[in-house]
Amino acid sequence: MIVELGHFTLILAFAVAIVQAVIPLIGAQKGWRGWMAVAEPAATAQFLLTALSFLALTYAFVTSDFSLRLVVLNSHTDKPMLYKISGVWGNHEGSMLLWVLILTLFGACAAWFGQNLPPALRARVLAVQSAIAVAFFAFILFTSNPFLRLEIPPMNGEDLNPLLQDPGLAFHPPFLYLGYVGLSMAFSFAVAALIEGRVDAAWARWVRPWTLAAWVFLTIGIALGSWWAYYELGWGGFWFWDPVENASFMPWLIAAALLHSAIVVEKREALKAWTILLAILAFGFSLIGTFIVRSGVLTSVHAFANDPERGVFILIILAVFVGGALTLYAARAGAMEAKGVFALVSRETALVLNNILLAVSALVVFAGTIWPLVAELAFDRKLSVGAPFFEVAFTPFFVALAAILPIGAILPWKRASLSRAMQQLWGVLVFAIACGALVWSIQTGRSVLAPVGMVLVVWLIGGAVADLYTRTGRGKWSSKLRRLRNLPRADWGKSVAHAGLGVTIFGISAMLAWQIEDIRVAKVGESFEVGGYEITLADVSRQQGPNYNTTVAEMRVARNGRDVAVLHPEKRVYPVAQMPTTEAAIDNGIFRDIYVVIGDPQADGGWAVRTYIKPFANWIWAGAIIMALGGVLSLSDRRYRVAAGARKAAAGAVPAE
Repeated sequence: MIVELGHFTLILAFAVAIVQAVIPLIGAQKGWRGWMAVAEPAATAQFLLTALSFLALTYAFVTSDFSLRLVVLNSHTDKPMLYKISGVWGNHEGSMLLWVLILTLFGACAAWFGQNLPPALRARVLAVQSAIAVAFFAFILFTSNPFLRLEIPPMNGEDLNPLLQDPGLAFHPPFLYLGYVGLSMAFSFAVAALIEGRVDAAWARWVRPWTLAAWVFLTIGIALGSWWAYYELGWGGFWFWDPVENASFMPWLIAAALLHSAIVVEKREALKAWTILLAILAFGFSLIGTFIVRSGVLTSVHAFANDPERGVFILIILAVFVGGALTLYAARAGAMEAKGVFALVSRETALVLNNILLAVSALVVFAGTIWPLVAELAFDRKLSVGAPFFEVAFTPFFVALAAILPIGAILPWKRASLSRAMQQLWGVLVFAIACGALVWSIQTGRSVLAPVGMVLVVWLIGGAVADLYTRTGRGKWSSKLRRLRNLPRADWGKSVAHAGLGVTIFGISAMLAWQIEDIRVAKVGESFEVGGYEITLADVSRQQGPNYNTTVAEMRVARNGRDVAVLHPEKRVYPVAQMPTTEAAIDNGIFRDIYVVIGDPQADGGWAVRTYIKPFANWIWAGAIIMALGGVLSLSDRRYRVAAGARKAAAGAVPAE
């Protein structure tokens, strides 16, 4: 009964979405306030109905209702409760229901917290958001219904993919979807502004919090996925340039560009057309990511489905919404005339350069991701574009981006003097180069990656500190500290996020440059040395987990005669899914990770053992956390949280004819 109720509420939410997509849009065009007012209660009702549907599906998984086809394919009675719940979105149908739930949540939030928006713009935004929901409700109900019953239920299920039975993967998809789907709000604001024919500073003020929230969630989601790949897959890497990884990274890059571009629109009423285009492309790349994951056109360890028919449906959604938005964009070009002018040396120019580098970086990732498909379709050749291409093609643009960030942050608006701005940064630059030279001298004969990473981390963190210091003005230290404490949270957030980027860059460069890898066959009781650590394979035993069998090794780590850690890597086999997984054991540290993996038994009675010493590995994810914290600080700034004064500004704006 509960499952049928969930199916019914999903159909009802579909009907409400159709009403919300049509009535408020007509009302806004005609100026009928009653019709426009339909949008807000409809958005709330749509979210509540979808939430009930999602809860019904969750109930079916928690209670192991094997009369439901989806539960049979993705659950098992012996599975721990956390993975029964995460099994709801650990599949194509359930993950799409989560996708739509988050989509309707953002629409409801726009209705609840968008009281400062002019009624016509609010109605159009909610209508466009609901139109997206209509498309995905149709996709679920007609091609991916999660509530299909089985005529003869089996006694037990087929279990969830063992790779997904992990805490990191339990929370990774919801955060990633909050980012993916959150960019739909920027898209809805862009299309609503194009329909209305007005793009101004108030619009930029409204769109920034939504984009910032999506960017923060994407940052957390990508970091969780990278962390999972690091400790779960057993190969010791944090990023494989997998098509699905790239599908989340491209919207992150475009969203970062959109955030910086919207600042120029808000402050100077320039870059309007470019900002609208970025808002369209950011959500467009999210839809491309959805297509890649669910169409089967590209192979990935993360892919949810391998169904070309579903892929065609998503491709149609992509063509309709992105193609329609770009057509409207071309038709409304006159409404996006820039008002602000600026000199070649100015903060605006720095932000333009920032946008170019981010956009080109996203284009490089897109080209590398999609090229194997193009080569197969056009030239009948099977190609694989791997890490070497991306590292060579992508890295220079991101290094250039990191190099200009501190300078751009400190330049004044409209017209600036580069020499005056650099007066605040010369000390930081000299110190950064000195730190890089020190690292180079210490690690003579090794890669240049680590020295470059050190220069960039000192440059970015020092630049962020210098930027904050310049805002304190002159006077005594007590007055400087008071001004520093009273700075807007958005300024603090920007500096924290830039510093976090520096930390991540250094973590990546140091780990790649200095990591030590050792692969060998070891027998029980045997010791070996890796990177100054003595590692002993003390024991190997077979144990039983809740829904898997496992081979557990006991590996003792010592240095200079002192015990450092006892690690227990595992090799698991899930009998129901008939699939093995590798569980690495890691001794985490601030300055290094000791990473060990147990492999298969060998003919001579030994065991395959892989050991890595990974310097500064945790700085990669610490930097991501710092970046997300910077975004949260900016989001908590009252000016962006409630768009203070935006309505007044909007009232004075003149719409384009």
